[in-house]
Amino acid sequence: MKGVILDDRGLHMAHADNVVTAIADLDAGMEIASEEATIELVEDVPFGHKIALTSIDPGDTIVKYGEPIGAAVESIEPGEWVHTHNCESARGRGDRSTDDGEVA
Repeated sequence: MKGVILDDRGLHMAHADNVVTAIADLDAGMEIASEEATIELVEDVPFGHKIALTSIDPGDTIVKYGEPIGAAVESIEPGEWVHTHNCESARGRGDRSTDDGEVA
């Protein structure tokens, strides 16, 4: 399997990723330790959804699989659920990416 399992709670697919994927339904207050830091979940996060590992500012790129998948539409703090309420997908959208694959 590609990636690293963190604390039996999250899958960190690539070193460049600023999110981790929940591998179970996770509750607010749970912690996930990475090489860089330990984050505490701010809210419940459903299985398969993303959690911020770092602070992400509005307009910053969301990176998963080592690739840009979207952009933050508001500030996202470590431990927050990353989903449609705070990010906009760039996957499959020809109007949101540049020639080099970066999110516009």
